[in-house]
Order: sequence, then C-alpha cells, then structure tokens
Amino acid sequence: MKKTNDKKDFFIKYLDKVEKVGNSLPHPASIFFILTLIVAIASMLATKAGIQVTYEVFDAKQQQMVESTVKAINILSVDGIRFMIPKVVSNFTSFFALGTVFTVMLGVGVAEGTGLLSTLLRKAAHSTHSRALAYVVVFLGIISNVASSAGYVVLVPLGAVLFMSFKRHPIAGLAATFAGVSGGWSANILLGTNDPVFAGLSTQAMAMINPNYVVHPTGNWYISIASTILITFIGGFITEKIVEPRLPAYDYSKFIHSDSITSEEEKGTKWALTSLVIYIFIVLMMLLPQNSILRNPQTGAIMQSPFMSGIIFFMMLFFLIPGIAFGIGANKIKNDKDIINLMIKSISGLSGFFVLIFFAAQFVAFFTYSNLGTIISVKGAELLQRTGFVGLPLIISFIAFTAFINIFMAVDTAKWALMAPIFVPMFYKVGLSPELTQMAYRIGDSSTNIVSPLMPFFPLIVAFAQKYDEESGMGTLVSTMLPYSLAFLIGWSLLLAVWYMLGLPLGPGALPLV
Repeated sequence: MKKTNDKKDFFIKYLDKVEKVGNSLPHPASIFFILTLIVAIASMLATKAGIQVTYEVFDAKQQQMVESTVKAINILSVDGIRFMIPKVVSNFTSFFALGTVFTVMLGVGVAEGTGLLSTLLRKAAHSTHSRALAYVVVFLGIISNVASSAGYVVLVPLGAVLFMSFKRHPIAGLAATFAGVSGGWSANILLGTNDPVFAGLSTQAMAMINPNYVVHPTGNWYISIASTILITFIGGFITEKIVEPRLPAYDYSKFIHSDSITSEEEKGTKWALTSLVIYIFIVLMMLLPQNSILRNPQTGAIMQSPFMSGIIFFMMLFFLIPGIAFGIGANKIKNDKDIINLMIKSISGLSGFFVLIFFAAQFVAFFTYSNLGTIISVKGAELLQRTGFVGLPLIISFIAFTAFINIFMAVDTAKWALMAPIFVPMFYKVGLSPELTQMAYRIGDSSTNIVSPLMPFFPLIVAFAQKYDEESGMGTLVSTMLPYSLAFLIGWSLLLAVWYMLGLPLGPGALPLV
C-alpha cells in the first residue's frame, strides 16, 4: 500500500513498519500453516519439559467446583498424529465461521446481486452527512452484536460499500465497522446473547465461596450503555484522524456507476420494503405470544430459545426475501434460476476465504488440542496473583492480562469459563464484585479481538479487505486495526476506573464493591 504523506509522525511510521513486516510474510494461509508447525514443535518441547497446570473449574455433572489438571499434549506423538489426520476435514467443516458466513451470504448475495443494497446505500448517502458516517457505522457495528456474529458477515462488507457511496476509502469503512462489531463486542445498549452466558459462568465461579450470590445478565448493563457511547466516539475519531488519512487515494469509480435511482429501482424498493414488513410481522407472531413456537419450550424465554439459536437463518431470510422481492419488482429476476445463480456468484466470491480458513481451522484445532492456550492462561493468572496488587492497579492489570491472553485464545466464553473460577473468587476476597471482575474481563477481551489472527472471523475480514486492495494482507489489517485496539483499551479502562472510583452501579443492583 503506497503512502501519499511524507511527513509522518512516530506512530504512523510505526504502523507502516507493522504493515510492511506483516505483508512481507507469506500468504495468510501459509502463515497459519507455519503457525501450525510451530505449535506442533512447541507442544513437543512442552510435553518433554513436563509442563502442566492445576486449577479449579465448574463441573456441570456434579454441579460443583472441582480441581482439574491439564498437561501439554505432544501433537507430534503417535497419539497426536492419530488425532491430527482424521480430524483435518472435520476441523474445517466444523469451524464456527464457515457455516455462519455461508448461510448469511446466500441471502446477502441475492440482495446485493439484484441491486437492493446498492439502491439503499445510495439513498442513505443522500440523507446522511459524510462526517457522521464513521460514527454511524461504528455504532451500528456495536448494536449488531445483539444478533450474535451476523455483524461480521453482513455489516463489515456493507461498511466498505457505504463509505464508497460517499466517495470515501472502502477499507476505512471496513475497518470502522469491524472495530464496532468486534472491538465493541461487549458494549451495547441492549442485552445480547452473551450476557446470560457470562453471568452464568460468573455465578458458578462465585459458588466456590458464596453459593447465594447470583450474577444477573443485567449485571453490566449500565456500563455497557456508557461503553457504547464511548466506543462509538473513539472508533469514529480514530477513523477520521488516523486510519483514513493514512490510506492512499482510492479509485472508487469502477464500483459506483451512478448516484441516481431509476424508476425500476424505486418500484423494487417498495416491493422489498413490503416483503420485509410482512416477514418481520410473521416472525414476531411466531415469537412474541407466550408458548409460541420460537420461544424456549421449557422456560418460555426468548434469550435462550430456538429463535436466538437460529438467528443466523433468520438473518439470511432478512436479506433473501427483500432481495428476491426487489429483483422481481425491478425486473432483475425472471425465474428461480436467476436467484440460484446470484447465490452461486456470491459464494464463488468467497473462494479465497474458504482456502484461508481451511488452514486457520487446522491451526486453531491443533492449538486447542495441545492445551498450550490453557497453560498460558493459568500461568499468567498465577503471575498476576503473585503481584500483590489490590484495588484499581489489580483491575487495570487484569484488563491488560486479558487483552494479552485474548491474542492466543480468542473465544470469549470459553476463556471466561477458564478464567472466572480463578479471578472471580480472588477479586471477591479483596472486595471487588463479580460484576466488576466480569466487566474488566470483557473490556480486555473485546479490545484485542480486532488484532488477533486467532479470532475466527479474522480471515474473513482479510478476504474482504483484499477485494479492495489485492496487496492487502494480515499486516495491512493488523496495522489498520491497531490504533482502534489501543484506543479502546485505554479509553475503556479509564471509563471502568472512573466507574469504580465513583462507586456507580454497573447494572441494576450491581455495585463495584461488595
């Protein structure tokens, strides 16, 4: 990526070096292959050294905390090789991002291929101020987390297209949206699917020393709302002042052909909106009444229900149905073959992503099998305990520790299942509430999502970026997202520090101190 500004400050020069070093490395798929080899060798050395860790974890069958010992597993041993070979295919087919991306892109591909998304974005371009755009896409990215991981697949590429409709750099739009979706993963004005999961794990951890203490899903709600405002402001500011000015001039003319909207597109838009209203009405009728088919059959709840479990399918229909209606109304679709061809075209554009995640899935699977991630986490926790920190220094150290561990172990709930039994009781004993510990963890965990190659959707974002810059690689993405990551980590930590010092409730009935 060529730069146009010769006068660069130290930080910009540092980002340039990160990008240069990152992009001088082999293809991202090759990097994951090399990392897999490194993990295999490291697992062999760790096994020969007899490295193991012991920690307490919640046993669901016994409904109590039990002691667990984890040893490093040698991938290059006979048993390790017997594990690797049969798992190669299933590692790929069970990789979390694969099914999500494929399913949602069937619907998005039709909406994009018929011209529905292009028409809506041009309408948005006429009614939105360009300077507010970065803040809007970051905010939408944060809000999208209510729908689980759909924001990675839907909003991130749309952020790039939306920026182009304003004749701004698409990678800046992609980066801003990715920052909102992934960097702001734990911020929201609404409760998301992760809130009950985190609360449940924290409650289980508290059972070790206080079985009557319950962490509610709303335990971080107030500070999450404030975090949404903070992350939106920081993300928009970083986009405007650092990320986009650093990008070279971009020739967007080949993507934007016309700003005007034809009569056929106007007709198609009306058909699309009508079909969308009908679709939403039907879904609500299947969701809102008590004992309806999409609610939890045992509890009647919505958060843990067939609807939330199938949210990716509903997201696909959210784009597919209006996309088909638009295509028929605008005379872009004549028969079923046109719809299927649009789906095929959409999926064929992801061929590079599929190759990339084949290797990424092997690396993640082998790293998990080796237990090296668990060992790093527990050893780091023991180191933090030995520092003797209390109060605010302990909170800030914990955020930094979580942010570092997240680079190696990117799945948030799995990591909290490991860390909560260690840190929740430890912090409780020095007077810090489980809700405060949980929020500190979520801040560190979210802030480095966007620079962690092990994050399941990171390869997808690399593939999206290569659509607009063929020379773009992991170095480009890491150097682009690093300013967001550092700013989120500092700003969000300061917010929690202020919240702690003022003694403000983190959620209804959830104070920082016990």
